[in-house]
Amino acid sequence: MTNHNKGKIYIVGAGPGDVNYLTVRGQQLLTQAEVLVYDALVDSLLLQLVPCDCQLFHVGKRGGRPSTPQARINQLLVEQCRQGKQVVRLKSGDPFIFGRSSSEIQALIAAECQFEVIPGISSALAAPLLGGIPLTDSVLSKCFAVVTAHQPEQLDWEALARIDTLAILMGGRHLAEIVQQLQRYGRSHQTPIALIRNGGRPQQQVWLGTLSTIVNQTLGISLSPVVIVVGEVVGLRASMGLADQDQSKSEGCQDKHQPVTETTEALTGKTVLVTRSASQSQKFNQLLEQEGATIIEMPTLVITPPSSWAGLDYAIANLANFDWLILTSSNGVDYFFKRLLKNGKDARALVGIKIAVVGKKTAASLKQHNLQPDFIPPNFVADSLVDHFPESLTNKQVLFPRVETGGREVLVKELTEKGAQVVEVAAYESGCPDYMAPAILDAWQQRAIDIVTFASSKTVKNFYKLLKQAFNSSTETKQPYSNAYGEQSAPSKTLHSLLKNVCIASIGPQTSESCRQLLGRVDVEAVEYTLEGLTEAIVAWETGRGGKK
Repeated sequence: MTNHNKGKIYIVGAGPGDVNYLTVRGQQLLTQAEVLVYDALVDSLLLQLVPCDCQLFHVGKRGGRPSTPQARINQLLVEQCRQGKQVVRLKSGDPFIFGRSSSEIQALIAAECQFEVIPGISSALAAPLLGGIPLTDSVLSKCFAVVTAHQPEQLDWEALARIDTLAILMGGRHLAEIVQQLQRYGRSHQTPIALIRNGGRPQQQVWLGTLSTIVNQTLGISLSPVVIVVGEVVGLRASMGLADQDQSKSEGCQDKHQPVTETTEALTGKTVLVTRSASQSQKFNQLLEQEGATIIEMPTLVITPPSSWAGLDYAIANLANFDWLILTSSNGVDYFFKRLLKNGKDARALVGIKIAVVGKKTAASLKQHNLQPDFIPPNFVADSLVDHFPESLTNKQVLFPRVETGGREVLVKELTEKGAQVVEVAAYESGCPDYMAPAILDAWQQRAIDIVTFASSKTVKNFYKLLKQAFNSSTETKQPYSNAYGEQSAPSKTLHSLLKNVCIASIGPQTSESCRQLLGRVDVEAVEYTLEGLTEAIVAWETGRGGKK
């Protein structure tokens, strides 16, 4: 194929959703992409693989919703290729299984654009497997067919009814007609059927039934995106050992034709935005994932060394003069002890100095240095430290290594009022990222976020700044996001509309106050001001409202 362009289009199959099911080649191309053109069913977590300066174009098609015309998608690909860009056209599943690739490829050939097609795992194959259902069996299923029920009136139901096993895509809105047509052409009303929604994703759900029961079982439930499996092989599921281990917790499983929900954790199907710094989010992510949540990370803090070490170095050289060392964060602990070592000292230099810490996590960080705190305030917040201090602070020399800017001035004021001589030194700095990552911006654009979490007032302030910068600025945004028509992210979108149906969750009173001041409200506040407490509060809130968004 003759080519006069430097650009190239890579048509990549994203697989069923989870990044673990993306091909190695697909992952490699995403990390190198200059432009990403992607569909609606592509998991937003995959978008985090692209470079920060990658330009994003959302061109998804969903039934009953506004869609980008196929001709416009074709034109967009040609335009980007002619600009010399390395373009990834990311499609859900496999590009050649109901992926509408032929029209795009024909347009690329006509424009003499280079292209390459990278296969993906189709949901037609992955969803049944991950739902514990084999599509073939030496006795029950010698063949299967993959069909789309997007336009069921165009299918030859008489022929399909004779096939052992059917894997039906895009059939959630037409389930009643599918069942009716199969029974009309001879399939028994006792034929097993399974519906697998969000196959291959953390929020995967499975309903089991028969042609006579499945419609009533799923009345009022939005099934999209769903893979429907019809055939006797559905009955093999119980013996395959591939179903989710949490199946036994599901209600209503007295017989094989009752609906089964594979994931029963309280946050199943919910996407939670975590705003902690990237280096500190792992534990919180794990707590939320254990409850079934899908995590999107939007670090709103960048932790760096202070602008000068002079104050901390002087304090370390004169540690013998202090009675107490107060540490209010893991960052304070980590940077203090790193600098202690840099100055040729270790924990032995703290002999005779008592240590007060705020919070279990800070205490755990201290324990990594083989030290136990002498005092932890009962409410895990710095504000309660003075009220419950174990001894008189009169004339006590207190060393307080803290964040360089935006720290707890109230704490210092209260310690001083109690008679303490407080020496504040900058141990680290926490700043705001320059801009919101493209994948996060897209998640907000698509209303994909259910819950946003805050573990400090500073995360709230930086979140507000980043969101306002991305959506409310009248100047040209820094974000490399465009829609399929080349329009930049719309500045007319307000923070109020973006957060309208999003739960705002706070770790404690001060953080909640920042939420009210900047975001207008707070929906969840932890009873215990820890990450575990915040997770428990979110779960309690979600459970109390019946899991409804």
